[in-house]
Amino acid sequence: TGGGDQKYDTKSNPASGQEWGEFLHQKGKRFFDFEEIKKEINRETDRLTGSNKGVSDKAIHLKIFSPHVLSLSLVDLPGITKNPVGDQPANIEQQIRAMSLKYIRNPNSIIVAVSPANADLANSESLKLAKEVDPEGSRTLGVLTKLDLMDRGTDAMDVLKGKVIPLRLGFVPVVNRSQADINQKKRIAEAHKAEEAFFESHPRYRQIKHRCGTPYLAGRLNALLLGHIKKVLPQLKARIGNMIAENQEKLDSYGLPLTGSVTNYGSILLQLISQFCTNYCNALGGRSPDVSLSELYGGARISYVFHQVFAKGLLQIQPFDRLTDVDIRTAIRNATGPRPSLFVPDVAFEMLVKRQISRLEGPSIQCVEMVHDELTKVATQCEHLVPQLKRFPKLRDQMLDCVHDLLQAQVAPTKKMIRDLVAMELAYVNTNHPDFVGGSRAVHQINRKLQRLKAEEKKRNPNSTADLADLLAREKKKESKQSITGQVREVAAGMATQLGFGSAQQAAKPTEREVVETEIIKSLIGSYFAIVRQNITNTVPKSIMFFLVNYTKDRIQSSLVRALYKDENFKSLLSESSSISEKRRQRTELLAVLRRSLDIVNEVRDFAV
Repeated sequence: TGGGDQKYDTKSNPASGQEWGEFLHQKGKRFFDFEEIKKEINRETDRLTGSNKGVSDKAIHLKIFSPHVLSLSLVDLPGITKNPVGDQPANIEQQIRAMSLKYIRNPNSIIVAVSPANADLANSESLKLAKEVDPEGSRTLGVLTKLDLMDRGTDAMDVLKGKVIPLRLGFVPVVNRSQADINQKKRIAEAHKAEEAFFESHPRYRQIKHRCGTPYLAGRLNALLLGHIKKVLPQLKARIGNMIAENQEKLDSYGLPLTGSVTNYGSILLQLISQFCTNYCNALGGRSPDVSLSELYGGARISYVFHQVFAKGLLQIQPFDRLTDVDIRTAIRNATGPRPSLFVPDVAFEMLVKRQISRLEGPSIQCVEMVHDELTKVATQCEHLVPQLKRFPKLRDQMLDCVHDLLQAQVAPTKKMIRDLVAMELAYVNTNHPDFVGGSRAVHQINRKLQRLKAEEKKRNPNSTADLADLLAREKKKESKQSITGQVREVAAGMATQLGFGSAQQAAKPTEREVVETEIIKSLIGSYFAIVRQNITNTVPKSIMFFLVNYTKDRIQSSLVRALYKDENFKSLLSESSSISEKRRQRTELLAVLRRSLDIVNEVRDFAV
């Protein structure tokens, strides 16, 4: 037919004298009448392509079982159409060429190039197409038809001897039924007898009659097939072996159908829970068998969150962020009340340092969320490490829900502990800490710094009239630029004073005493904030590990058993997915075919071609 490619499998059936055919699109139905097979081919062609010579690249699969044939797999491709007719598209030639090339490009295929003997082979489209993919002709077998229609006094002996177009596999001449024979429903067996008589009676072909005819062509193709199989036998055997191993592994992942008592169901459920929990704990402990090479996972990811994200994030929080010298002087003045103070007031220091310490709570809470997200991700990925969980979607979903609930339940206590850690630091400012700079040491350091600045200024400009505020401002520019927030707030304070809002005292230039007090407070704040920041950096990961990570790791199995191990839920939880049984059946059938193929390959190894 012109509708598309057709795939035929011929199976030798010596044990039975019957002949029949089976179509893939009508699985299980046997056609014993070959006229019905012909009609079914036409019906399927019309269904795929329409009834007006349409084309389709969809194949019609047909198996023929007969004691009179050899085992072969054939693909009947349509001939090249030059001019479209009927419903055929304008690019019909390109479509058929592409369809044919898809099959004959396969280096393991044998190309049967059919050409009429009563036409010039130089114009043969089949040989031209075969030469494109097989230029040496090593896997192309030529077939000459219509030898009985050649002009009197002519023959195809030069072609058959390879003098016209050389092919390593040569040419095989055949004589098929004529259209009249087909219309009169001449049987194939009778056609073979007529073909044999033609070659025996022909004066030129008589000498090569043993290499002529359709039966010889079938035997030749069968021999080529066996020879090719022997050639690629080692690779073919290894490939089939690998396919058997892969499919056996897939089949094992589906497991056996569940049968038996409640005890059997309970045993399987406990086994799956145990495997899941082991994988979860191994992932957190760095012992997971499925180690990723592209990203951090499990315990390594949590360590990265603690040391690279959280710890470095806290280091980015500076003790004087959102705190300007104006704010500090205002706090000192407010702490002294109406009377000038003799010393730097403790109240101002505690108020300012607590304000900065409270800013450590946000990143700490965020660290809890990040670890919780990673634990949830670990639980989800552990599902894939237990292949049998795919069989039981309801068990898988409830198991993940249970783990997610366990993790979520521990988030609140963990966050409360983190907030309590920050609250404890705010509750008591320990100025006796051995690493704290202290008041006297801070005063001594500030005095040395101021003396150094005065000496440098006098050396640079003996007539300079710059005060301490100017010298410190110049020093800050050398060390680092003042923060954007501080600039905005100081500008805003100045504008407010000019407009009549706020205190005139804020806009006034600070006295030398105020400059010294401000520097002392900043030194104290910086020293104590660094101590607290280090405490939070150490205690937050420990709290998260205790309240969240280790807690869930120690209790995940007991929680799953308590929630899922109930006799009345066994069959519901261990009910297979509707697709699993079908996949198991398909894999079993495929394994049987592969094992049979391996047996055939082993038989071919000792078979004489």
